[in-house]
Amino acid sequence: MPVWLRDGLSLMLRHWRDLRNDLIADQRFQSFAARFFLTRRIAASQARQAFDLAAGFVYSQILLACAELNLFEALRHGARTLDDLADFMKLSRAAAERLLLGAAALGLVDKRGADSFGLGIKGAALLGNPGAFSMIAHHRMVYADMADPVALLRRGPSEAGLSDFWAYARSPDRDAIADEKVSAYSRLMDESQTLVRHDVLDSYSLAGNALLMDVGGGEAGFAMEAARRWPKLQAIAVDLPAVAQRASASIERRGMRERVSAYGCDFLRDSLPGQNSSSKPDIATLVRVLHDHDDGPAMILLRAIRAALAPGGKLVIAEPMSDTPGAQAMGDAYFGFYLLAMGSGRPRPASEIKAMLEKAGFNTVRSVRTPRPLLASMVEAT
Repeated sequence: MPVWLRDGLSLMLRHWRDLRNDLIADQRFQSFAARFFLTRRIAASQARQAFDLAAGFVYSQILLACAELNLFEALRHGARTLDDLADFMKLSRAAAERLLLGAAALGLVDKRGADSFGLGIKGAALLGNPGAFSMIAHHRMVYADMADPVALLRRGPSEAGLSDFWAYARSPDRDAIADEKVSAYSRLMDESQTLVRHDVLDSYSLAGNALLMDVGGGEAGFAMEAARRWPKLQAIAVDLPAVAQRASASIERRGMRERVSAYGCDFLRDSLPGQNSSSKPDIATLVRVLHDHDDGPAMILLRAIRAALAPGGKLVIAEPMSDTPGAQAMGDAYFGFYLLAMGSGRPRPASEIKAMLEKAGFNTVRSVRTPRPLLASMVEAT
């Protein structure tokens, strides 16, 4: 398309959006649109979506209450009466009914007859993802940091909130972080990323690889799952020394030390496995790790991985990406503010990640389809 035509169309689109917004902001037009048969369904849908934005915190707190009271587990095997559920949750009948009606309105439970409730489709989906409950409980901390979003934007994260939970995010000496500072977040990542691990490994075969290096591998959950799927694969989980100690214990408990190992280092400062040895990994993975780092540290990490890989080796990056169709809210909205509160990193579009990989010395960069891009999109580089 000629530049003059592209610029002209872009200008026309901007004018159209301005005119549209002026019209929609007019109360008389809103009243007309709510009554007119061609626009009333659109107007009602937009009004519901705007209300959901304002009410979202209340919805999330209903979900938190259901999770903390084990309501979904109580309904796993069938519907139960209101009185039975009130006794189970140790709530008054009136309080239990208020919670259950709220949960039913959100699709978490279903009202079954006059006096009983069963599992709703969203509640059933949550039961199929146990790690989701870890994140739901973790959100107490997120909401505390987000209580004053303007202060967060102006002054940055509180040292008593998420940035303290993710101890490595702002620590001047990441190697020296003790076990008690990493145990909570390591456990959270291990529990909450089960579906992400399966989606990545369902989408990308490691059948032809000999040695996997999972950087930021936490308690080695991804490395062990990869080794289970491909019996000829050896795997190394790389993380901070305190995390690597936990990973070694987890590997030992699961009887996988013959094929999976843990390596402790600060991968922004120390050498990675393969950088100073002849035994180089032929594939590396960053699963929900790159977006935890600001641009400077992210480039250091990518260059270190390239130096550690064997010639022709590949790097796979899997994380929510900010330009993913249908998942934009997960990228720029949720992770944009979550990482701000954490004190490090930002979500990036796939195009920017590809440009960073090329700058770090990789080539043949391509996107790989995943079944649930809301959880993770994927980029591969050689």
